[in-house]
Amino acid sequence: MLTSLQNPLVKHIRKLHRPQGRRQEQQCLLEGTHLVEVACQVNYPLIIVCYTPHWQSTHATLFTLLHQTGVRLEQVSPEVLSAMVTTVHPDGVVAIAHQRHPAALPIPFPQWGLALETIQDPGNMGTLIRTAVATGVGAMWVSQDSVDIHHPKVLRASAGEWFRLPMEVCRDLSVQVQSCRRAGIQVIATIPTAPFTYWQVDFNQPTLILLGNEGEGLSSPLLDLADVRVSIPLQGGVESLNVSIAAALLLYEARRQCLPC
Repeated sequence: MLTSLQNPLVKHIRKLHRPQGRRQEQQCLLEGTHLVEVACQVNYPLIIVCYTPHWQSTHATLFTLLHQTGVRLEQVSPEVLSAMVTTVHPDGVVAIAHQRHPAALPIPFPQWGLALETIQDPGNMGTLIRTAVATGVGAMWVSQDSVDIHHPKVLRASAGEWFRLPMEVCRDLSVQVQSCRRAGIQVIATIPTAPFTYWQVDFNQPTLILLGNEGEGLSSPLLDLADVRVSIPLQGGVESLNVSIAAALLLYEARRQCLPC
């Protein structure tokens, strides 16, 4: 059992708490049983799994499955595990995984796609990913100045759906949006002053939905690329909705329209 906080593995894992460390190593952390379990379900390759004796005794089936995959397994003390993770109350397991490779544009384009500009909060990013998978989004493009999609909190907030959604970080998001427009994809953006509400849009065609920064919204250059601008009606002087809530409204309206009558 690994009990020393000075062990090189502890130092390596703590390096992955920081964006620079994750970029250098091209690795990320999966904190908690659920993420490790989903990674196994989708055959996402793991490098090392660290676990406490109590976790092993209470998750015997998952432990056996991990052992069968041939992944490196390291039993650690609860104190060492706590030093490895970013969560306050870890549940006894953490894994190192390779960062995901950039996703190529799906051919053909999915029914719905998301383009996210300068999303800063990892909880929002994770919730957006989870909502996208729940509603059938086929691909998501993220601006380079958004929160790192490999941030541990992004993975946790996605509730494991991070593994299931094709994603690409774009150096210039506008290039991707322009490419979609040239391919005949409908591009939609939300803006408070838009003349149409989001339920007046025809989602029965391939559509790319643009979503912007939590405080500033979409930048003017990206907003200018939208074919259709829509509003989300608000009452009581509310200025705006959380970006993940706005996304859920549009995506579930899209799904409603496309359900069989």
